[in-house]
Amino acid sequence: MRSKKFLRAEQAALIWDAPGLMAGVDEAGRGPLAGPVVAAAVILDDLNPILGLADSKKLTALKRERLYDEIRAKALCCSIAEATVEEIDSLNILQATMLAMRRAVEGLRLKPAKVLVDGNRLPVLDVLAEAIVKGDSKVQAISAASILAKVHRDRWCLELHEKYPQYGFDAHKGYGTAAHLQALKEHGATPWHRKSFSPVAEVLK
Repeated sequence: MRSKKFLRAEQAALIWDAPGLMAGVDEAGRGPLAGPVVAAAVILDDLNPILGLADSKKLTALKRERLYDEIRAKALCCSIAEATVEEIDSLNILQATMLAMRRAVEGLRLKPAKVLVDGNRLPVLDVLAEAIVKGDSKVQAISAASILAKVHRDRWCLELHEKYPQYGFDAHKGYGTAAHLQALKEHGATPWHRKSFSPVAEVLK
C-alpha cells in the first residue's frame, strides 16, 4: 500500500488535469523556533468567489483576518491541521510539515480529485497532487490555504503570549528575532520551543 501511494505522489510531476474538485494546500510556521507547524487545505466554490486572495505574507494582519472569516464562510470546505512541537523534534521540520499537510487534506469534508501544494515537495496522499513553486501567489485556493494557516498560527502565538509575555510572541510570532533570542538567553526555553532548532538547543545545554 505504501509503494502505491508513493508512486501516485511521484506521478504528479507529469502534471495533468483531473475532473472534479481541486484543493489548495499551504503551510505556516516552518521557520519559527516555537510552536506547531500549521497546514490548511481549501476547496473554493467557483460560484461564490472571494475577492482579494493573495499570498498571506503580502497582506496586512487586518486583511488576513477578514479573508479568514470569508474563506471559512464561502469555501466549499476547508481544513486546518497541525504537527506538534514533539513531532517536529522527532521527525524534522520538513517531514512534520508534510504530515500537517496530509492531515489537512484528509480532514476535508469533500474528497478532492486533485491537490495543488505550495512549494516543490509533496506530502504522501491518496489523490493526484502537484507541487507549485510560489503557488500561494498563483493559485487562489493555495492563497486561501496560506491565509487560513497563517491566521491560525498567529492566533496560537497570541495565546502563547498570554502565558509567556516575557518572550514577545505577539510581535515575532516565534521567529528567531534578536528580541526572541535575547529572551531565550534570559528566561530559557518554554515547553513550546523546538528543541531540535539550534538556537533553542544552545540554551538547553
